[in-house]
Amino acid sequence: MTPDLRLFPFAEYWPFYAGFLLLVFVLLAIDLGVFHRKAHAVSMHEAAGWSVVWVSLALLFNVGFYHFMRFRFPRDPRLMAVPGFDPEKAALQTALEFLAGYVVEYSLSVDNIFVFVVVLGYFAVPAAYQHRVLFFGILGALVFRAIFIALGAYLLRFEWVVWLFGAFLVVTGVRMMFGGEEGPVEPHERFIIRKFRQHVPVTGGFHGQNFFVREAGRLHATPLFVALLFLEMTDIVFAVDSVPAIFGLTKEPFVVFTSNIFAILGLRNLYFLLAGAVDKFHYLKYGLGIVLVFVGAKMTLLNRLFGGHFPITWSLAIIIGTIAASIAVSLVFPRKPQEGS
Repeated sequence: MTPDLRLFPFAEYWPFYAGFLLLVFVLLAIDLGVFHRKAHAVSMHEAAGWSVVWVSLALLFNVGFYHFMRFRFPRDPRLMAVPGFDPEKAALQTALEFLAGYVVEYSLSVDNIFVFVVVLGYFAVPAAYQHRVLFFGILGALVFRAIFIALGAYLLRFEWVVWLFGAFLVVTGVRMMFGGEEGPVEPHERFIIRKFRQHVPVTGGFHGQNFFVREAGRLHATPLFVALLFLEMTDIVFAVDSVPAIFGLTKEPFVVFTSNIFAILGLRNLYFLLAGAVDKFHYLKYGLGIVLVFVGAKMTLLNRLFGGHFPITWSLAIIIGTIAASIAVSLVFPRKPQEGS
């Protein structure tokens, strides 16, 4: 398979993008309209069950995707005209790329959870309304991720951008490992939040699960919407790291998009499952840092050393092994309690 070959050109496969988005919106509509119609605090048991559901859906999609490729590739004249193209090998390679991208994005999402805990705690969002905030946060993330992925797919056609993204991932990974502990997040000091408050009045308290209410004939935002706005801002920041990381594993925008979205869909329940235990995984930042450094090196050097494409099976083993090891070390060597705590 030649490095510049696109298996899923958008001009031919846009119905698949549309179909995938329709599937996602149907799943989200069922989630919010049926299972979470009434606001309630999500228990760990419920979060664990939904986490299994979303992970299972991602894996089932990948299995179906693999069998679709096995059927489609041999019947695509454009692909079969490429000398040496092996449809079976290409299908397996792409399915493994989806899995690797999903694991990387899902693992990096743990960093999002740290921020979610701080932000939702800062705004004192009641437990019953947290699912609603995270749900609509995902809808915004779908739009922003699509923009980032489309932009990345265009820019990565240029060799210098590949080196730039690779170097960025290496630097980000090193900073993640050795950058020290970040200070507390203060949402009210963020520029966009300050500007928003200047132009849109915000109520002093919550009004159920409403994002906007009318007071004295004027539309006011509630603190629930301000929390949602800040979460959208943080997702944009995280996308700057995660989207290039997945492009380091595959050059197929469709694979990047689907694996990214499936990981985001499971993020809400991962939050409710791990919100009270994020401090226990204190060595995870080193594992994630090593993964980002590896992916950056893969984009820039390893692919060239291995004839254009570093083996995806090796990549998947390194990624899963590193993340699993960092979690295991965190549990075996728990963080020492701070003095006076």
